[in-house]
Amino acid sequence: MHDIMKFYQKQIQLTTYKRGYHLITETILDNIPEIKHIQSGMLQAFIKHTSASLTINENADPTVRVDFESHMNTMVPEDAPYYIHTYEGPDDMPAHIKASLMGASVQIPITNGKLNLGIWQGIYLCEHRNNASRRKLVISAFGI
Repeated sequence: MHDIMKFYQKQIQLTTYKRGYHLITETILDNIPEIKHIQSGMLQAFIKHTSASLTINENADPTVRVDFESHMNTMVPEDAPYYIHTYEGPDDMPAHIKASLMGASVQIPITNGKLNLGIWQGIYLCEHRNNASRRKLVISAFGI
């Protein structure tokens, strides 16, 4: 018997999130139930924006997400005197820097029709803008 590669891809639009770090694992899973047809493969989530990002981290204690926001704001402050790109306000350039530091995509193994995340891992939307719009993600799941 030959295993046939399956490939599923969708673009989704998230609801508007306030600035900060938000668990979106269930939202992604709700939008690509086809992963149940993949025994061994990968899921990739890609954000189509330059001022928000994706990462994987703690899914249980919400204070981790609060600490991420606090640390990133200390590491990449607003109103730095050397910023030139400030057309959309004081959070504009810091949002771009934070997005590049965190990354635009995540990959997670799919095993037996489920995401093979660690017990304490979840997918974060990292919203770096004060007044963000609804973010778009491209979700791809592929495997056998």
